[in-house]
Amino acid sequence: MDLTELNWRKSLRSSASGSNCVEVADLPGGGRAVRDSKNPAGPMLRFTPGEWDAFIGGVKDGEFD
Repeated sequence: MDLTELNWRKSLRSSASGSNCVEVADLPGGGRAVRDSKNPAGPMLRFTPGEWDAFIGGVKDGEFD
């Protein structure tokens, strides 16, 4: 899988300084990739569609507050 052409995006709620942001990109097949915006050439996390849905569900339910 060629990940060099992913369309990375930051949340609209990211701070203006952009110093503590993560970026997310859609993966082929419905998964997501996440990386540190300060280190775009560094490592990334990859999530399957099910893992991403579970994570977003946990965020919405306040599981990580």
